[in-house]
Amino acid sequence: MQVSTKFTIAIHILAAAVYFRKEYKVTSDFLAGSIGCNPVIVRNLMKQLKEAGLISVRRGPGGIEVTRPLEQITFYDVYEAVETSKDKLFNFHDSPNPLCPVGRNIHQALDGKLQEIQEQFEEELRRHNLAEVVGDLENAIRKDS
Repeated sequence: MQVSTKFTIAIHILAAAVYFRKEYKVTSDFLAGSIGCNPVIVRNLMKQLKEAGLISVRRGPGGIEVTRPLEQITFYDVYEAVETSKDKLFNFHDSPNPLCPVGRNIHQALDGKLQEIQEQFEEELRRHNLAEVVGDLENAIRKDS
């Protein structure tokens, strides 16, 4: 399984909400313009981010706000909030042939390694946070200006 675009779009939503919070009302339509996608996709992801406690949404003149300090929002938090099929990073083919010596033993030879890779991946996600992204964005925008 690959991590879907929902993860990077959610990071984009959070980073844009922080970056634009003082200048604009940050809405799904506004964010969709920045992301380059349909506002419905943004609204669905905002719902998931809200349910995870990463944003609050105020109707009317409000827009969205990030609810925690940026250093406390890890990539893993975002991944957990928006990725729906994350139980296993690697999906195994369904029916290895039990009459074949490789088919009969492939799980034993591979499962532990794949589990270890998934654990390392999730640990890496925990090492990075939204503050890093926003800091890098601000530096890139300054250089771009």
